[in-house]
Amino acid sequence: MTPHFVLVASVSIVSHGKLLMIEENKPGEVGKWNFPSGRAEQSEPILGAAQREVKEETGIDVKLTSTTGVYNFTSPTNDQVILFHFMGEMIGGSLQLQEESITDYKWIEPSHLLEMDLGRLRNGQILKQITQNIIKEHFYPLSIIHE
Repeated sequence: MTPHFVLVASVSIVSHGKLLMIEENKPGEVGKWNFPSGRAEQSEPILGAAQREVKEETGIDVKLTSTTGVYNFTSPTNDQVILFHFMGEMIGGSLQLQEESITDYKWIEPSHLLEMDLGRLRNGQILKQITQNIIKEHFYPLSIIHE
């Protein structure tokens, strides 16, 4: 069987020291918390995919400021996921859940996210790894992304 690769863009938005989390209502992920994220579309630049996903899921326009890195893992559906995670700041729009696949949101301190049960998080190990990088301020410039 040929492996199926999925390219995902994920964004953490920080406000007053807290991270924006969304509660998903997608099949197999109902009630799990995640950063705004989603699959890049065919031929879509990864930076554009990140901004689009945030807008679609939250109504917020973001400026991407840095990246915490690229994360490679196997999803529960056995897809090989390559996840690009970015940091972003709000530059417009307003927080409103615009998709049926998102049921709630909250602002959470990074240390509290690390304390959450893995079962409450979508791809919990990866989210916690990203959060640790945020806490340690392991950020890299967007110039490392060549599109």
